Amino acid sequence: MKDGKHVILCIDDDQDILDALRMVLEKNAYVMVEAPSAEEGLKVYKNENPDFILVDLMMEEVDAGKNFAKELKLLNNTAPVYMLSSVGDSLASNIDYSEIGFMGVFQKPIDYNTLLATLKVKLKS
Repeated sequence: MKDGKHVILCIDDDQDILDALRMVLEKNAYVMVEAPSAEEGLKVYKNENPDFILVDLMMEEVDAGKNFAKELKLLNNTAPVYMLSSVGDSLASNIDYSEIGFMGVFQKPIDYNTLLATLKVKLKS
């Protein structure tokens, strides 16, 4: 929490995605912090202690999002972590993303109503 608002960490190498997420999240009284890579995301995570995390599966490396989730486990992360993916629905039917450390998958393009409803439930806000 920052200034009474939940902090959402969004990690994606597509600035357009980050900009769109920022507009939606800030309009709905969340604070968004961002990173363009998994490596930067870990730094932001350690500095900001976010309440919720959205991370793209494929960024600078194919498994960047997956590796990020594994690092979070090692850091004893308690914030919900959701994957952003352009292959989300088909991925969910092929692997158990919870084993990797994700609570769920948001398919790109993101349905913002679903995202906001998920935030409300997971953050009890």
